Amino acid sequence: MAKTLYMWFHETGEQTMKAEAEVMPSDYSFKQTHLIGLAGYSADDIRFVLQQASYFREVLNRPVPKLPTLRDKTIVNLFYENSTRTRLSFELAQKRMGADVVNFSSSSSSVKKGESLKDTIRNIESMKIDMVVVRHESPGVPQFLRRCVNASIINAGDGAHEHPTQALLDIFSMKQSVGNIKGLKVVIIGDILHSRVVRSNIIGLIKLGAEVVVCGPKTMIPLFVQEMGVRVSHNLEECLAWCNVAMALRIQLERQQGGLFPSLREYHETFGITMKHLERYPDFTVMHPGPINRGVELDNDVADSDRAIILDQVTNGLAVRMAVLYLLSGRRDLG
Repeated sequence: MAKTLYMWFHETGEQTMKAEAEVMPSDYSFKQTHLIGLAGYSADDIRFVLQQASYFREVLNRPVPKLPTLRDKTIVNLFYENSTRTRLSFELAQKRMGADVVNFSSSSSSVKKGESLKDTIRNIESMKIDMVVVRHESPGVPQFLRRCVNASIINAGDGAHEHPTQALLDIFSMKQSVGNIKGLKVVIIGDILHSRVVRSNIIGLIKLGAEVVVCGPKTMIPLFVQEMGVRVSHNLEECLAWCNVAMALRIQLERQQGGLFPSLREYHETFGITMKHLERYPDFTVMHPGPINRGVELDNDVADSDRAIILDQVTNGLAVRMAVLYLLSGRRDLG
């Protein structure tokens, strides 16, 4: 029988979670087998994942930050789109949990010979895999793969649709830094139109009871966000005076056709967070999912200030992804 997290921590001498534990309903049971998006997760599902992430966050503080809970699993990282933080984070999480890891790159595969996505994934599944982490430029690919194979599918970003593990690590970081999510005031600033991060964050934060405002140029605010239960603003000063957390989003120049704002300089003057903002509004925490366009979304000094928890987000991303892998592998009992 597979060991539970409780058993692993007991055997390795780990103590109770330092982070505040969520009290789950007595009849709660985590039944998810995929992570396609946070739209398919309940508030309790999200809380449970964050609870597990707290255990793994403590593992990362150990001299040897490993916990071999997945040493009988084979995981494929199927990345059709460039990535640094997400890909490395998933791969490191998998290896620190003892899984066998296979990395797929479309640039050096039979995709270049015309092989379809369906044939690619079915050929990979025939090699007896357990889980697939997929990033693709087209929305809906993780859901498509879910219908093609029996392995668990984890969405590492699909077009401008969702990026659920990024949202989970962002919410975990907010909870770790600021406190309870319920009632938290969060402003998300910048390229709302092209961001998959913003959709997942809005879904997760609203489900957990946060208040969310999106802020940016009118040309970069899609109509759908108001239907998601958030407010829209085009005034950065008002937003920073109101919020507990300010999350700046990268201007995704590679996804734009031009004309959405006059220049990067003007964007920074209107929507970039500067040291003057930190001095004027001393209470908000700065976040950014990366990569940062320094001097555009954030001043250099802001990104490197003690008000920014950007590197904490990266570390927490490893813990969150370890938790997701652990839970979707079928190991769900706390003990």
